[in-house]
Amino acid sequence: MKSYRDSEVFKEAKRLGIEIHKMSMILPRFEMYKEGSQIRRSAKAVASLIVEGYGRGRYKQDFIKYLVYSQSECDETILHLDFLFETESLKNEMLYNELKTEYDTLSKRINNSFNGLKITLMISLNLKIKYPQSVPTGSWYPVTVTGN
Repeated sequence: MKSYRDSEVFKEAKRLGIEIHKMSMILPRFEMYKEGSQIRRSAKAVASLIVEGYGRGRYKQDFIKYLVYSQSECDETILHLDFLFETESLKNEMLYNELKTEYDTLSKRINNSFNGLKITLMISLNLKIKYPQSVPTGSWYPVTVTGN
């Protein structure tokens, strides 16, 4: 990949950030500068942090760190969507469900990206990865890393 612009995850994060921006413009006036501002910031930060991580890509640890931050902003955006819907500031249930589902999927895609990079980093540092005996599918799990 020559640029972050080639990344499907980045393209999706940017598209969703624009969708959230447009959605926030139809919120009630009192939400425009409070929750509306927060959700715009977190939604746009998802893509921005991917770009920043890519810019530091020669240092894999930095790239992973920024992907973790990006996923955190993605999850924060989901929380703001929940707040807006549950307080009835966002009344369109179909739009809410669509955006929430897309952000859930994006969060998982970002997670998969940095999990793959962590393993590559550990291999390049010649570290051994010890996985637990049983791991539930699709869940987070601790791994033990040891030196040579």
